[in-house]
Amino acid sequence: MLHRYSFRSSLLLLLILACGNPGSSDDTLAGSSTDSTAIRYTEAHRPQFHFSPPDHWMNDPNGMVYHEGEYHLFYQHYPDSTVWGPMHWGHAVSEDLVHWENLPIALYPDSLGYIFSGSAVVDHNNSSGLGEDGQPPLVAIFTYHDPVGESAGREDYQSQAIAYSNDRGRTWTKYAGNPVIPNEQPIRDFRDPKVLWDTEREQWLMALAAQDRIMFWRSDNLIDWAFLSDFGQQVGGHGGVWECPDLFPLPVRGSGETKWVLLVSINPGGPNGGSATQYFVGDFDGTTFTMDPTFSPDVQNGEGVWIDYGRDNYAGVTFANIPDADGRRIFIGWMSNWLYGQEVPTTEWRSAMTLPRTLELHRLTPGYRVFSTPVRELDALRDATTPIQSGTTALPATAEGTYEVDVRFLTTEASTEPFGIELENGLGETYRVGYDPAAGQFFSDRQDSGDTGFSEAFADRITQAPRLATSDTVRLHAFFDVASAELFADGGATVITDIFFPSEPFRRVRLFYGDGTEVLGGETYALEGIWPEAR
Repeated sequence: MLHRYSFRSSLLLLLILACGNPGSSDDTLAGSSTDSTAIRYTEAHRPQFHFSPPDHWMNDPNGMVYHEGEYHLFYQHYPDSTVWGPMHWGHAVSEDLVHWENLPIALYPDSLGYIFSGSAVVDHNNSSGLGEDGQPPLVAIFTYHDPVGESAGREDYQSQAIAYSNDRGRTWTKYAGNPVIPNEQPIRDFRDPKVLWDTEREQWLMALAAQDRIMFWRSDNLIDWAFLSDFGQQVGGHGGVWECPDLFPLPVRGSGETKWVLLVSINPGGPNGGSATQYFVGDFDGTTFTMDPTFSPDVQNGEGVWIDYGRDNYAGVTFANIPDADGRRIFIGWMSNWLYGQEVPTTEWRSAMTLPRTLELHRLTPGYRVFSTPVRELDALRDATTPIQSGTTALPATAEGTYEVDVRFLTTEASTEPFGIELENGLGETYRVGYDPAAGQFFSDRQDSGDTGFSEAFADRITQAPRLATSDTVRLHAFFDVASAELFADGGATVITDIFFPSEPFRRVRLFYGDGTEVLGGETYALEGIWPEAR
């Protein structure tokens, strides 16, 4: 979790403590919910089928865990402003990954600092001893960020701590012995613990960002931790600080093989500017992560392989405790970019999360690659369905500008002009996403999409992403909300997520393509919104 504006940090923390903010002690934390009668979800640019906070600032997803029929989404939250400030953990739950219920703030800052990013697990065997009445507790692992220590120039101002819940995540108690991993070396940017249960070795395993590398730690009880090893100082992209790691095993599609995937967010240094998330594929022996030699030679030369080439998918991690009967590895990211995330033209709230995505590992000619596809639960939002026939140009849209387009193009040697999907409104503002066969690149163009003047970095380039597939058929599967586009190309081999801010909704949708390219067919769907308050 990247921190911003540290010049106000000390004063803000002191004000929080002086005012007796609810739940600021180490006792049980209940928090207070936002008045739901004031939340309409109808503001300009408010996403209609993505999660966004009821109000004020949000960034990294945190503590994502499935427990007793609910998906928990915690998130970095500042409840007093629409820009970054003293971090709390906001909280929402869902039974289907699509419709979300807002809950009270879960964790507040206290005398040890702000509540930075982290994870949560179900302690099934009560290894921590924090459970009650024979029930497994939820345990959150997070970074304390001490703004007073940072302002004083100390290096040890970040440490790792835990909190626990015995009522399905509704209230939280901070562990009395925090921090459980003090910053003893010390290391700046020592943060964002992501914990999983390593079934093979029967140990808790933590991936922790440490400025320019990832550290691995182990524990038997979530309280006492031992350092194992680190990875990454000499490989991958290093254009900025490493953050928000996630390590997990993933079966290779179509084989009996399993590899380990390590996600690492980096800011700046993304492939299209600013924030982005790279990944590595290899093996983990219980102590050390070793990158597979066939993964990608580019990472040895300081380049990254990216989970999403768009400019607006950052700090994404995956859910813990997905049932074995389901078996999916499900990912959500923060749908914004630190280049301009605090400046986007929304007034009641700031930012949204990406759609939840299923991650799959494939073995391709270039090496192992992670594919991302929208979770199947999103099908429930489909309303009107219209087939796309050969020769189609105009597509049906909705007044709200919320729809899904899944279309296949056939290319030939004569295909030289870009093709894809264009959105347009009555003011002539446009957004385009598609493929350029001459360049061999997918693209996302928001340069004429509406309000772009809030930041020079917002529309200063066209997003580009390489194509991995080699067939003549190019599949563009895209989800369009009122202020975002997510492209899952070629079955999720290449993904682009970009946000935009049209002056009025995009109510016209069309396909564009030139000579030598043919529309094979597909479907377009009107999508329902997820917020009852907006209906």
